[in-house]
Amino acid sequence: MSVGLRVNLFSYPSIWLSSRDVSVSSSSSLYVGRKILRPNSDLYLKNRTKPLLAVIESSRVPELDSSSEPLQVFDGSTRLYISYTCPFAQRAWIARNYKGLQDKIELVPIDLKNRPAWYKEKVYAANKVPALEHNNRVIGESLDLIKYIDSNFEGPSLTPDGLEKQAFADELLSYTDSFSKAVRSTLNGADNDASDAAFDYIEQALSKFKEGSFFLGQFSLVDVAYGPFIERFKLILKDVMNMDITSGRPNLALWIQEMNKIEAYTETRQDPQELVERYKKRVQAEARV
Repeated sequence: MSVGLRVNLFSYPSIWLSSRDVSVSSSSSLYVGRKILRPNSDLYLKNRTKPLLAVIESSRVPELDSSSEPLQVFDGSTRLYISYTCPFAQRAWIARNYKGLQDKIELVPIDLKNRPAWYKEKVYAANKVPALEHNNRVIGESLDLIKYIDSNFEGPSLTPDGLEKQAFADELLSYTDSFSKAVRSTLNGADNDASDAAFDYIEQALSKFKEGSFFLGQFSLVDVAYGPFIERFKLILKDVMNMDITSGRPNLALWIQEMNKIEAYTETRQDPQELVERYKKRVQAEARV
């Protein structure tokens, strides 16, 4: 057996395995084939919000594409179909990780540019990700899915306590699409002020509950919903427009800092350079059309 490890304390390390004969420490987690080994899940849950000052050992299984053999769908397994590059799928991935369900919900990545035909035919007719195969049915739509995972599986709750927090959570979740559209309108040149207004809304929302640094004072479905999009927008706006979304927004700056202490989130993140380059390639492709 040989193990290759790329180490970078300021980005997102990965590990490749050349055989299935592996040994790991009690605090490690990694994939072998399509199954995850988590020798000590209690330790994982205990440390899930600690700062990541060392290498994260994570091996991402290959994406399934048009050449991949069909899975045995509805065989009693619980599977979460995602794409490593999709922010909507990332939401469900984070929720699954935070609740410590790596050994109960199998992660099945799909190549969105070369999707297997059987995925639409046998799994999810909408042909999108994320999708959760559970109890002989498939659930889709990311916001519905993170609520479903939180309600139907064991693990730390992502739903806030108290009617005031629940009402505010509903308000913030209903704003997610408007938030993304506003930022995109700035990126495509339609409204240069739209993203400022959107991030000002986020800054104000983060000031409502002072007992913590998250939207509801505790890590919740709201943070899961916004995390993948703010991650992308922060990098792209800085690179493309030299815009720092945290400038004059201390609550947002602190929120990003605290999000980066949540292992369930950081282990789903993409390489920043790859993310920005992919955005630029998409814009160039659209300009040629």
